[in-house]
Amino acid sequence: MDQTWLAELSEWLRIPSVSADAARAADVRTAGEWMCDFLRRAGGTAELVEWGNGQPLAIGELRASSGADAAPTVLCYGHFDVQPPEPLDLWESEPFEPTVRDEWLYARGVADDKGQLYLLLKAAERLAAEGALPVNLRFCCDGEEETGGHSIVEFLEADERGADAGIIFDTGMLRRDVPAFDVATRGPVAFTVRVRSGERDLHSGMYGNAALNAIHALMQTVGGVLPREGRLPEPLRAGIAAPTPEELAAWSELQTGAELLAEAGAAPYDERAADEFYVRTWAEPSVDVNGILGGKPGLRNTTLPVVAEAMFTIRLAPGQDPEPIAAAAEQLVRAAAPPGAELELSHSTGSRPGLVPPDSPVIQLGLEAFERALGVRPVVIRSGGTLPILPALADKGIDTILTGFALNESNIHSPNERMLVDYFPRGVAAAQELFTNLARLG
Repeated sequence: MDQTWLAELSEWLRIPSVSADAARAADVRTAGEWMCDFLRRAGGTAELVEWGNGQPLAIGELRASSGADAAPTVLCYGHFDVQPPEPLDLWESEPFEPTVRDEWLYARGVADDKGQLYLLLKAAERLAAEGALPVNLRFCCDGEEETGGHSIVEFLEADERGADAGIIFDTGMLRRDVPAFDVATRGPVAFTVRVRSGERDLHSGMYGNAALNAIHALMQTVGGVLPREGRLPEPLRAGIAAPTPEELAAWSELQTGAELLAEAGAAPYDERAADEFYVRTWAEPSVDVNGILGGKPGLRNTTLPVVAEAMFTIRLAPGQDPEPIAAAAEQLVRAAAPPGAELELSHSTGSRPGLVPPDSPVIQLGLEAFERALGVRPVVIRSGGTLPILPALADKGIDTILTGFALNESNIHSPNERMLVDYFPRGVAAAQELFTNLARLG
């Protein structure tokens, strides 16, 4: 890695922009200002924009070196806030003092996401300095991603300028030197269900198996949305955008589900779970009970609890609409509740699922660019997690390349976060090739 690059990136990484810590709010703003200064030095324009009640957004632009009025526009997103570094005693070097050890650069934010956003910034700067930037670049970045802020989504909803393509470097490779493009994300709906079975707790010797037990009723109630033979009830599967044959063929070449479950120390959900691992986690909705409250946890007692509560989440598959699925879930839960159980049910939607067609010209041009820069064509996959900005961009008709250079061993959100030093020049080269190839959209 070029020592000038290392010094430059290290300056940014030293800013402790921890959005979850109110005492670091000024540092988050400073990190956004650093990014704006970078774009201005590269010949562009940039400013911090106050939006909503969260941290300001860093909004910048770098116009094409020639023919800017006719050139395609590419919108780049990344976030400049980072996770808290604790527990500090597990770090082998200071979290906000970038350190190279062996083949890795260690620092909080080096993989998530300052280091990866830097790849896009540096590629833009280099092309502009050479007079070879063929697209107009818009940088729309935030400092509240790690706390679930939605300011950037609200900004994009109000934005009338749009773009011809989007790029996000905020994920990772499947394994070393095997890049991946994520074309879909799932979206969560969170439920709380509270069951009351009577007026007061009862003695189990006097009322057991005769009076309704709230915990038993809760288990039966939540069972209404749980999978049967590996699939959720049909009302919860409405609208699924099924994977294409090409996607399924590519997934069959990946590490097996049995290996992934074993590496995680997890038992398969059922006998087909390992074989269907990628379909279940990337292309199907899922339900998970995340917590149960009831009775007197930790105490041996012989009581029939009168109140019990559970929290469960549904991960929506690409193509699904949160509100109809939430309504269907409520119907299933209420239908499954035993007679006499009084239910209180509430839900909240975090974000919609996102989907970019794998055959989109943006994706295909991106695959070509990465193959030229890295010598290997990325695998087209989906993500089981959530990224609110992906559906927000899709709503604007902006097909987006979601990729990155982190690895499983990059320790994202953990002590000793790190990125391979070699991936910085390679990542910049891939980003340059990406900007260059996307000019063909025009």
